[in-house]
Amino acid sequence: MAKARLTFADINTTVTVPAGSRVIEISDKVNSGIIYGCREGDCGTCLMKVMEGMENLSAPSVLEAKILKEHYVGQDVRLACQAQVLGDVVVRPA
Repeated sequence: MAKARLTFADINTTVTVPAGSRVIEISDKVNSGIIYGCREGDCGTCLMKVMEGMENLSAPSVLEAKILKEHYVGQDVRLACQAQVLGDVVVRPA
């Protein structure tokens, strides 16, 4: 199985994860500051800023794109509950 490096800039921690892992799953395990109130992509509390490697995340779903638009966020922000890690990425809470 392919692996990727996911770095949480807020806690200066890098972990190697299986490709396809959702950022929120890993964030929860390492106690990053990315918070959440759901895991289904319908609340927008898990906004994260992608500092490097946006191209190494899964494409936003229609639901995620809708929520990001509703929150008026920039192109460097994603939902941690929706974004899957496909390659090396650096993130922090938005």
